[in-house]
Amino acid sequence: QAQLVESGGGLVQPGGSLRLSCRASGSIFKINTMAWYRQAPGKERELVAKISRGSGTKYAESVKGRFTITRDNVKNIVYLQMNSLKSEDTAVYYCNAASTMEYWGKGTLVTVSS
Repeated sequence: QAQLVESGGGLVQPGGSLRLSCRASGSIFKINTMAWYRQAPGKERELVAKISRGSGTKYAESVKGRFTITRDNVKNIVYLQMNSLKSEDTAVYYCNAASTMEYWGKGTLVTVSS
């Protein structure tokens, strides 16, 4: 069964760093774009960053210069390195992968608080 499993969330102080990972497993072949979205309490889900199979990237303006998305096409893993975290980065972060279908992970909570 195809699935995306995120890891790496947790509690971090403002200014700190976290690295999220998402592994695609099961019947997911030839993944094109992989991405991270987030949803804060009371807000809509928004795109954080996405990366093509050829490693072209796009970031939300709010995270440019602080977050970096990378991927391992062999292992089907996408990473999100988050630096200089702010309280407004607090959200559930979801992994997304697009091949012939679109897949979502269940999410991992990131809390930025002192």
